[in-house]
Amino acid sequence: MARDRWQWTVLTVVLIGATMSALDVTIVNIALPTIRIEFGTSLTLVEWVSMAYMIVLAIALPIVGRLADIFGRSRLYNIGFGIFVVGSALCGVAPGIGTLIFARALQAVGAALLQANSVALITQVFRSRKLGHALGAQAAVQGTAMALGPFIGAMLIASLGWRSIFFVNVPIGIAGAYAAHRVLPRFHRVHKDVKIDYVGITLLTVGLMAVVLAVNQAGSLGWTSPLIVSHFLLGVVCLGAFAVTERIVKHPTIDPSLFRRYTIAAGNITALLAYYTLFSVLFLLPFYFEQVLHYSAVITGLMLTAVPFAMAVVAPLAGRKCDRFGSRKFLVSGSLMLAAGSLLLVFAPSTPRPTELLVAMFVLGTGLGVFTPANNRATMAATPRDKLGMTGGFLNMMRSLGVILGVDISGMVFLAVAGAHASAHPGAAHESREALVFSNKVAFMDGFHVAMLTLVGVALLCALFSFFRKNETGGPTQSLPGESLELA
Repeated sequence: MARDRWQWTVLTVVLIGATMSALDVTIVNIALPTIRIEFGTSLTLVEWVSMAYMIVLAIALPIVGRLADIFGRSRLYNIGFGIFVVGSALCGVAPGIGTLIFARALQAVGAALLQANSVALITQVFRSRKLGHALGAQAAVQGTAMALGPFIGAMLIASLGWRSIFFVNVPIGIAGAYAAHRVLPRFHRVHKDVKIDYVGITLLTVGLMAVVLAVNQAGSLGWTSPLIVSHFLLGVVCLGAFAVTERIVKHPTIDPSLFRRYTIAAGNITALLAYYTLFSVLFLLPFYFEQVLHYSAVITGLMLTAVPFAMAVVAPLAGRKCDRFGSRKFLVSGSLMLAAGSLLLVFAPSTPRPTELLVAMFVLGTGLGVFTPANNRATMAATPRDKLGMTGGFLNMMRSLGVILGVDISGMVFLAVAGAHASAHPGAAHESREALVFSNKVAFMDGFHVAMLTLVGVALLCALFSFFRKNETGGPTQSLPGESLELA
């Protein structure tokens, strides 16, 4: 009983860090217009307040996950709290846009230390018969935090100003750091001779940054722009060199042998596809609500809470059932629900009943709530214990990339289709493409429907990858010789 209570206490502490780091992925977006006005900067520059966090987070996740396997997950989790608190405080007092962007990048390093270790710590502490339940709770809280970010940010900005969205992290982070120091397991380093793969880390960092920047800027500069092409070429070369390097170095940052296991490889691919689907929808829906349906920002925020509400209710239950029945049926059914929710929005009219939209959002939230704990459980259960941080970091990186790529690519698809339709309108030559799209309801709906249709395809691809996975029910493989795990 004492161990059971300790396990759930550890989970609670881990959820504090996972929630803060996930919330800050999306909470800042609602503040960008206010920040742009206060600092008198351009839209292009202020977007980096959000992009700096997401890019650094995605790049740092697999790296810090590997470092945690070497130096201890609990230790790096505690350090993550400290860096996140310092970064948040610097964001809150930032005197200019440059300082704010730097502080957001620092904050993302702390977030990576928290996110990469959250799944690994839970897997390390919980027995297999309760692992799905615990990962379900973690998935529910983390996914809900990301989805609720804009709504919570709007409430804080309206009452306390935009700086409050950063300052609120400081007391919570300090409390979380204290609790983590007292509660988390003391993991003693086993492989003292393991070396850090500096070449691999450099190649991975440069390669990922080049690809993410290319996708992000392609919409405005064009896919054939010399800058975009050069970024893609640099990314391909660096990531290719990284793949070769990891096969020949003695202590790789990402062990290629892990991805010879279909469960782990498919788990990472489907994580990207599932988060790509949901967060593309969450990116486009506010425009649909406000530009076409003329809902207020408050009503829009309330409508969007249907997604995290469904996730919060379903994910812990789905995780518990995975412990009993295995993961595959939940992976496939969750993916199909994401496809069904997107399909409902393909047929969304320009004057729908609110209940029709709520049904679609509940289906989407339920789909991710069913999929995520099953995917986390199956992927981590197939991982050797001495590589839990490596797999957990990479898995979180793929989810982050799914969010980034989903927003960028679905936005480009929407604007391309809607812009082409609107450009045929008389007088279109005198307006920008964005102005044409948002002033032409028919063009807007054409772009919206095509973007949703692409997401149906992405979700079905996720279901296909999931269908061929094994139905794992066990815990993490290969106990690490000499591993010492102490209750705090």
